[in-house]
Amino acid sequence: MVREKVRVSTRTLQWKCVESRVDNKRLCYGRFILSPLIKGQADTIGIAMRRALLGEIEGTCITRAKSEKIPHEYSTIVGIQESVHEILMKGPGYVTAQDIISPPSVEIVDNTQHIARLTEPIDLCIGLQIERNRGYRYSIKRPNNFQDGSYPIDAVFMPVRNANHSIHSYGNGNERQEILFLEIWTNGSLTPKEALHEASVI
Repeated sequence: MVREKVRVSTRTLQWKCVESRVDNKRLCYGRFILSPLIKGQADTIGIAMRRALLGEIEGTCITRAKSEKIPHEYSTIVGIQESVHEILMKGPGYVTAQDIISPPSVEIVDNTQHIARLTEPIDLCIGLQIERNRGYRYSIKRPNNFQDGSYPIDAVFMPVRNANHSIHSYGNGNERQEILFLEIWTNGSLTPKEALHEASVI
């Protein structure tokens, strides 16, 4: 029996952040590299990470609104310029997200988000239901969805807005190696570094 010595690498690859910035409250950017990789590994890892970032990370979103004074979604409320539908679809105005009374465990990413424009002094009370999930959920408008006075809202749970990867090869002959570049844009509910960490453990 012939035994050959096999060289085993014990190095651990780690992501390195090469650029990070916050463009605004709802847009964060990060650029990361992973190297050295052998030929072919960078594309395999890049595709898997992009899929995990865009489809597997959970986010939190408002999925339903309820008010005792509103008979249906297309009603108007005296003292508010927008219809209920426009408010639910994020219409502009002077009532902003900072006016939402939320429990301590809920953080509002952008408290300047406009909700409604008041045309006269009124009490505006709308209950909001939030959920944590993945992907996108289209609110199906069925009559039985409104029986309790609440209205479903389309929900985009994805905290990662976009992810791209690119590969740089270097070396020659059989010694070619690759560097994987991964760019991540998030909606501000988590940083690109946090998104990368979550996608890495999926």
